[in-house]
Amino acid sequence: MADVLVVYWSGTGNTEIMAEKVKEGLEAEGLSVDYRSVDAIEVDEALAFDKIAFGCPSMGVETLEEDEFEPFFEELEGSLSGKKVALFGSYGWGEGEWMEAWEDRVKDSGAELFEGGLKINSTPSSEEEEECVEFGKSFAKF
Repeated sequence: MADVLVVYWSGTGNTEIMAEKVKEGLEAEGLSVDYRSVDAIEVDEALAFDKIAFGCPSMGVETLEEDEFEPFFEELEGSLSGKKVALFGSYGWGEGEWMEAWEDRVKDSGAELFEGGLKINSTPSSEEEEECVEFGKSFAKF
């Protein structure tokens, strides 16, 4: 089994770019990564991992994507206690409040939240892609 799971949802591709770069950072530190979009993994598969990086953009009024990601996260949220969790995602408007609410949910679940969630406005620039790689490298050591 891989050392860490990176699971994400992406509508425009921005969060997918972030996920790829987080994966790159994790692998650069020698970890093996199970990399999946949220529609390609079951909750019980995800819960087999002790270290999980979740990626989801903000949607609508600063919420997680409602059709696929939110139901998936809601189902496993109660079983995250003791797991190491990192959060990342892109947003297009607002200040990224969805990330703060998501961080609170992870903390309330009893999981160990890695740093603060990494949020990037719109499409990641080259510098922001490098930020995602560094985020992955740091999470690997967490």
